[in-house]
Amino acid sequence: MPRPDGFHVYDTTLRDGAQREGISYSVHDKLAVARLLDEYGVGFIEGGWPGALPKDTEFFQRAQSELTLRNAQLVAFGATRKAGVRVEEDPQVRALLDSQAPVITVVAKSDVRHVVEALRTTLDENQQMIEDTVRFLVGEGRRVFVDMEHFFDGYAHDRDYGVRLLVAAAEAGASVGVLCDTNGGMLPHGMYEVVSDVKQRSGVRLGIHCQDDTGCAVANSVSAVEAGVSHVQCTANGYGERTGNADLFVVVPNLQLKLGIDCLPDGSLRDTVRISHAIAEIANIAPNTHQPYAGWASFAHKAGLHASALKVNADLYNHIDPSIVGNQQNVLVTEMAGRASIELKGAELGHDLSQKPEVVSRVVEQVKELEAQGWTFEAADASFELLIWDSEGRHLSFDVESWRTIVEQDAAGEVRTEATVKIHLDGERIISTAEGNGPVNALDRALRGAIVQKYPDLRSMRLVDYKVRILDEQSGTGARTRVLIGTTDGQDSWSTVGVHENVIAASWRSLEDAVRYGLLKRDR
Repeated sequence: MPRPDGFHVYDTTLRDGAQREGISYSVHDKLAVARLLDEYGVGFIEGGWPGALPKDTEFFQRAQSELTLRNAQLVAFGATRKAGVRVEEDPQVRALLDSQAPVITVVAKSDVRHVVEALRTTLDENQQMIEDTVRFLVGEGRRVFVDMEHFFDGYAHDRDYGVRLLVAAAEAGASVGVLCDTNGGMLPHGMYEVVSDVKQRSGVRLGIHCQDDTGCAVANSVSAVEAGVSHVQCTANGYGERTGNADLFVVVPNLQLKLGIDCLPDGSLRDTVRISHAIAEIANIAPNTHQPYAGWASFAHKAGLHASALKVNADLYNHIDPSIVGNQQNVLVTEMAGRASIELKGAELGHDLSQKPEVVSRVVEQVKELEAQGWTFEAADASFELLIWDSEGRHLSFDVESWRTIVEQDAAGEVRTEATVKIHLDGERIISTAEGNGPVNALDRALRGAIVQKYPDLRSMRLVDYKVRILDEQSGTGARTRVLIGTTDGQDSWSTVGVHENVIAASWRSLEDAVRYGLLKRDR
């Protein structure tokens, strides 16, 4: 169930964050990110702009049956009605209702120059567009937030018009008026002054949305909260257009640990590192090792002076206990996987390792060895759980005798791919051959073809996502690659990882883990 309506943590990773260069979420990705954000405990997840983008429309359709949220409410984003169009006849507004999202955020122009030059309408008509849209959506049973675009640039040009719109939106039924630093040009002191003035003159509930063009998005967000806003919009890892947005995984710890504001459910803050890195893997962007709170270097100490002090008292060089955000102190001699993190992750996946020190030791050593080679388990829970099962001595379902792929192109330029897989399953040797539109697809089909000969009920298992990352780019075509694969059986989804110098071998390792997990999940 959603948390009580106190302080709002509002995430827009799936809409504003997706505008970052290099990010292109599939619908499967968007659903996976939404689940992670809900685990973290945010109050609102903005899923995208239904009606404007087909992918976002599909996301909201699938979310109705595939997304069960425990902490968050799903939000659809869109614009006010167009000038000269009746609100109930505006197709974009209708699409917001069709999304079935319980909360809707509408964006409105609050800078008089944008109203006149971009919308090419009057200031009064712009206000009426906001009022009509909010009143209509509220009348249809939706909660409505209004993003006041370019608010701070508009305030600098006309300090009254934006306040007038905030009051009008609130009187029409909007729950929050969000002040957007759309161009990201504000600094913390100016932010505090403007928000304080607007709050005093408008008397409405305010939110803040900060871009990072001055490198101050986090500081500006915190400053706005200190000035009285109670709704903060962020994106995971600060993803967003240009230089990005306020980073969820920095803003929330700052508010909770430094200002004492209850932002997340109890205990959720310790998932900061895990969820930050998992979303980075889904976005196919390397985690920022120097990211505050969530970066691996956030509590890393190299100087001898630091190390000596840390032996006496860890608080002398750490501003918080790293475990509060799921991180760990690290004196830079060698990388180590912590036993506590293994136990916590195991418990999250349903494995009580508290009384199994030998299992924890084996998993720690495996994780340490594999991560040194480039593996990462932050967004590959299934591969990590297989390590636990293996360390507990469970049979891993099937043995691989061999696999191979053949890719050939004929004189006409047509490319054909074939794969053959030989495995031993339940005491029987099985050979399976399949064609595909590439070597990975052919291997996937061949392996699943072998498995369903014994377990036809696993026929629904299929690959839904495939990502490749080059780990050491300076090595060129000889570089190691990491492959992350998403799989579903129609009910659940899971992710696996593989690493090798050969991209096909890396893909096979991830595919093999995916099928093993599917089999063990079936048995469990």
